[in-house]
Amino acid sequence: MKINKKIMSIALISMMLSSAIACGKAPEEDTNTTEEGLSWEAIEGGSTEEVTEEEPAEEEVVSAEVPEGMYLSELTGTPIDESLKDQRPIAVMVDNESIALPHYGTAEADVVYEMMNSTQNGRITRLMCLVKDWEKIEQMGSIRSTRPTNIILAAEWNAVLCHDGGPAVHINPYLAKDWGTNHISGEFSRVNNGKSREYTEYILPGDLDSGFSNHNFSTTYNEFAPEGIKDNHFNFTTWGNEVKLEDKGYAKCLDATTIDIIPFGHNESKLVYNEETKEYEYYEYGKAHLDAEDSEPLSFKNVILQKCTFNQLDDHGYLIYNCIDINQPGYYCTNGKATDIVWTKVGELNKTQFFDSQANELEINNGKTYIAIVPADTWDQLVIQ
Repeated sequence: MKINKKIMSIALISMMLSSAIACGKAPEEDTNTTEEGLSWEAIEGGSTEEVTEEEPAEEEVVSAEVPEGMYLSELTGTPIDESLKDQRPIAVMVDNESIALPHYGTAEADVVYEMMNSTQNGRITRLMCLVKDWEKIEQMGSIRSTRPTNIILAAEWNAVLCHDGGPAVHINPYLAKDWGTNHISGEFSRVNNGKSREYTEYILPGDLDSGFSNHNFSTTYNEFAPEGIKDNHFNFTTWGNEVKLEDKGYAKCLDATTIDIIPFGHNESKLVYNEETKEYEYYEYGKAHLDAEDSEPLSFKNVILQKCTFNQLDDHGYLIYNCIDINQPGYYCTNGKATDIVWTKVGELNKTQFFDSQANELEINNGKTYIAIVPADTWDQLVIQ
């Protein structure tokens, strides 16, 4: 599916966000937008009241010096070695069934997507972990199969998808497209961990070098890299600066110390804000997620939740998200606060863009990011408090 770029221009001009959000409520359609700007429908007491947005106070922008020999990563906005500047990331499919735990290497990921992997088995989720400096991986996995949505999303990062197969009838048409996501499938190391074979495949040192070489894949960004990807995938704040949502003048700013993704019921996915580290720590199956090798928590500076419709592809529960769309609702959470946003992705080789309630490209904090693709039919089950 491709959307003409003219549509995006129209969408940005007409874009409006409705809020009416409370804990566990998704944004409702705004009915009071005027030519003068955004207004919000107040729902307290059953009355309708226009809310005037205050102009945010002038922020002092701090620009910290980037250490010599380093640059700001396009995945995290934080300093990494300059030699990695043109290196493509990898996107690793990680099994998220309880028997696959504990995970290895997920805390080393720069960006982690979580999404429903099947409509069966309680709508179990799978993780897709993006890593820029993949040479540092000691062990990552276990590795499992991919889905069409992952192929599309990996392409917007120009990432090499690392997986072990998938439903061929559904993934092969996407892998065969002219932009065909480079992928390495089922060629990683087996680790004797006492589990059945499907839970024993991991990326170990040397595996990726062999995979890139065997397939003659470029380790640097190729001709299918989305425009501007070498700069920033997200609109990061200036290095050394800090985004505080409560200072942005947004009409709606919620407390967000617990983000309970009830739609991911099988995994019981939850993010809990750590006041000391100022990051969100990931929980599933009722406990904190800790990497196996060093007990490091899987934590994030940024949390993005995207409402997304999907189409079920067969009776086995395989599906594809409609991740190419415009003006779809979402939330952005950082530093214990949340605000409503919209997201737009206009084509297979265009990156997903996020916009705030003032129709500006969303400014996010430097650091790691968690992105949940939440099914539209269960979006209103989210609890942010």
